Order: sequence, then structure tokens, then C-alpha cells
Amino acid sequence: MTFVMSLFLICLIVGLVAVASNPSPYFAALGLVVVSGMGCGVLVGHGGSFLPLVLFLIYLGGMLVVFAYCSALAAEPYPESWGSRAVAVYMASYVVLVVVMAGLFWGGWYESSWVTVEELEEFSVFRGDVEGVALMYSFGGGMLVISAWVLLLTLLVVLELTRGLSRGALRVV
Repeated sequence: MTFVMSLFLICLIVGLVAVASNPSPYFAALGLVVVSGMGCGVLVGHGGSFLPLVLFLIYLGGMLVVFAYCSALAAEPYPESWGSRAVAVYMASYVVLVVVMAGLFWGGWYESSWVTVEELEEFSVFRGDVEGVALMYSFGGGMLVISAWVLLLTLLVVLELTRGLSRGALRVV
């Protein structure tokens, strides 16, 4: 189980590096899907089953809309891939940054074992993710408004970041 969780976490870091290097909206969207899948895998490894599934499905639906919108606005004739020189430099610098930060914060993480949600409570009636879903629905009104605002703001930021120097499909001809 430790090997699987380590594999999920390493793939999560690789996906985050792929998103941060941001070669083009097409490849960045693929990196976000990898990050979403690996993050949900980490949550499943810690004992949740329902919430990661819902998160993955909702996130992939939102990513499909954002990907279609970004690819319509940022129509590049020759998108940069992860193999180009500039993107490889960004990816290498991000990997070096991750290794340096891991070296700084390395001590002490291995002293406690990874346990699931059910192992933390001896006489728990409900599973951990079911309690989280009930809490999400009981105080969900304000959080729904905040989440909608954050998603709108994230959409605008993603569109501004992927636009780059050109205006994409909306430029003046």
C-alpha cells in the first residue's frame, strides 16, 4: 500500500510540474486530468470512496468545458509540446525546486504510518467520507456560492494565462 501511495504522490507531482510548465492549453488540460486522477487516488488510499469519485466526475466535467473554451479561444497553429526547449527548461527548474523543497522538509515524514479514515476512530458508526458529505450538505448554501465564485474566477484566470501574447481566435484581423 505504501508503494501505491508513493506512486500516486509522485505522479501527482509530475502532473503538477506539467501543469505549471504550461506549454499550451491542450497539454495543460491533460496535466490537470492527471493531477485530478492522482489526487483522487490519494484520497481513496486514505479511506474515502464516495467523495473522490464525486470530485473526479465533477472536476472532469468542468475540465471538459474549460478545455473546449480554452481551445476555442487560444487557437494555436503550432502548439508547444513538452519536448520543446523552453518548456523543458521550465519543467527542469520546477523539478529542481521540488527536490530542494523535499530536501528541506524531508525529516520526520516517515515516522508515522499512513492510516485510513476508519482506523482513526475505534467505535465509529459512519465512514469518514460519509460524515464529510453530510457536513457538506448541511452547511452547503454559503459554500455553494463561494465555490461558484471561485470557479468563475479560476476560469477567467486560466483564460488569461493561456491567452499569452496573441489574442487567439478573438484577435482583430
